[in-house]
Amino acid sequence: MQDKTMTFSIGDDHSQRMKVLLGVIYDALVEKGYNPINQIVGYILSEDPTYITTHNNARSIIRKLDRDELLQELVRDYLRDRTTGKPAE
Repeated sequence: MQDKTMTFSIGDDHSQRMKVLLGVIYDALVEKGYNPINQIVGYILSEDPTYITTHNNARSIIRKLDRDELLQELVRDYLRDRTTGKPAE
């Protein structure tokens, strides 16, 4: 039996939307005095929305984002330079 690897792709519009929404969440956390990186990582690892402030509706916004897609986009962006400026695939 041959195992085939399924591929997964997120469209550019969806990617841009996630980036904008994550920026809103980041700004809300900063405004409330939290370390936004630590809080967002806490949410991604635990899926516990209490890591995200309710300020500016940030908690509601992050719950609309798929954690797996968000993590994939973050890794892709982090590795962008390794792929000569193109998104990692």
